[in-house]
Amino acid sequence: MIFIIGLAAAGLLGLGFVAQQHAAYREPLGRMLHPSLLLDLIHKPLWLAGLAAMVGGQILGAVALSGADVSRVEPLLATNLVFALVIGRVVCKENLHWNEWLGGLMASGGIALFLVLGSPRGEHPTGPESGRWLAAVGIVFVVLILVWIGRRSPLQTRAMLLAAAAGILFGLQDAVTRGLLIRIGHGLGAILASWQPYALVVVAICGLLLAQSAFDAAPLRVSLPAATAAEPITGILLGVVVFTERLRLGAGPLVGEILGLAMMVAGIIILGRSPYLAKREDDVAGCAEARLP
Repeated sequence: MIFIIGLAAAGLLGLGFVAQQHAAYREPLGRMLHPSLLLDLIHKPLWLAGLAAMVGGQILGAVALSGADVSRVEPLLATNLVFALVIGRVVCKENLHWNEWLGGLMASGGIALFLVLGSPRGEHPTGPESGRWLAAVGIVFVVLILVWIGRRSPLQTRAMLLAAAAGILFGLQDAVTRGLLIRIGHGLGAILASWQPYALVVVAICGLLLAQSAFDAAPLRVSLPAATAAEPITGILLGVVVFTERLRLGAGPLVGEILGLAMMVAGIIILGRSPYLAKREDDVAGCAEARLP
């Protein structure tokens, strides 16, 4: 049952990403990284449908995580990239070459291999007052650097960097959510008195803006892999630093983790070299044009 729920969550996430990207892709490039991008997208039925699908996938993912270890569920959720490519190909008639399928499979497979072999154990409760949460400041600093470099990079590179920054924020969002769930027994008042619920809202909105800006710049096969890879890895790193989880560092698991990371990076590079990398100022997403009434 966990396997089915996990795959259903990944499918909904993939569907949500496809719908959101094809709505965001129609926006002018001048709106990238500007709040007006989100304000415009919330009036588009296609984007709202994608957002609903993404939320549904996150809820199913949480249900799966409540009944199984992270090492069993996260690899299933990481297949959302493959689902997105398949849905884009079937629904939107996007032409995908063999190297793009190979890149998608390598990226998703590498993520899954890293998560299965490196999944941390031994989580300890960490309150919002703990100094370990200062690691979140470092995460935000990395995101700011990626955005700064991305704004000065060619469009296809910008899409991947913004997507990676979004994935990192999504990983931070997962960690903050985990911290809230750990303290849920203390009561609603204690939760609202801490910084975590407010930080969660800010991080979620900023991550959404970065993701839609990446979708505005390039197709999913360019903009999504970096986000798909960055989220679980960031979540694991924060789990180790904030919740004192322990990664598997034996000789066998360590080799597999390195191999998984290498596969993931190679898959992203293959996808990033797609002949159709990014739109011009006058491009329009054909799928969205065709599907909207």
